[in-house]
Amino acid sequence: MRAPNLDQLRTFSALLATGTFSAAARRLNLTQPAVSRQIRELEKRFSVRLVERAGRRVRPTRAGEQLLEQMQRIEAAVSDAMAIMVPYQDDAVGRVVIGTGATACIYLLPSILHGLRKRYPAMQILVHTGNTPDIVRLVEDNVIDVGLVTGPVHGRSLSITVWGDDEQVAVFPKSGMSIPSSVTPAALSELPLVLYEPGGNTRRLVDDWFRRGDTEARPVMELGSVEAMKELVAAGLGCGILPRMALAKDGRRFVVRSLNPVLRRKLTIVMRRDKVLSGGLRHMLKALKSAKTP
Repeated sequence: MRAPNLDQLRTFSALLATGTFSAAARRLNLTQPAVSRQIRELEKRFSVRLVERAGRRVRPTRAGEQLLEQMQRIEAAVSDAMAIMVPYQDDAVGRVVIGTGATACIYLLPSILHGLRKRYPAMQILVHTGNTPDIVRLVEDNVIDVGLVTGPVHGRSLSITVWGDDEQVAVFPKSGMSIPSSVTPAALSELPLVLYEPGGNTRRLVDDWFRRGDTEARPVMELGSVEAMKELVAAGLGCGILPRMALAKDGRRFVVRSLNPVLRRKLTIVMRRDKVLSGGLRHMLKALKSAKTP
């Protein structure tokens, strides 16, 4: 049995409410033959008679009475569905899950999310932090809607857009440590280093930078927190390699030098290619693409 469509059901309901085909046609702004055709098609789909004539008026059969009882629930369910969809048609609400690294979460996202919440207060925004491989896997599994991660990123199912560069710089304590005139891999390898913990793309980029200089990083400490790394460097326990964006507000606490050669990481927006763009997700993408590195 083929399911009836809503137009046929509404025509049936209007016919019994008005009592005649002509009155139902006027209510629905249809022709009388169109009303008759929809009722015939509805009866054909159910394989039962739904209405019968009683003089000049139409009344329901027993089957029609049973269907009419269901119409209130059907109309209520349709009305509820339409009401739920209205805010999405306005592109103003919806839940968006964004995944990113701890650095971007602390130094980049707050201003972006503040602007979004101010403009679209009904949006629900969830933030998931982790290393790039973990975020990308969750994007591929459709657990996260969009990721802002350190490149390079690969995946046939993914839409990948380079967002911008984030320079990695050497950070030294204000006193107590000899600062090389040129911050090369060889020079840093001789100093106590505080680095990101292994596992993320940023640490991989740093290790590759050292290898290109024919040496290896020899960290005395490895941490997953940028803020903890900064405190250890400020306390004179070592020097570090940190994103310049992480020093926008308190860089004066340190001696900051560009690396030689310069090291930059690519921040990348990653999504599934087949991701359905809700209103909220479109606003999130627009906010990300219009933001600037601190």
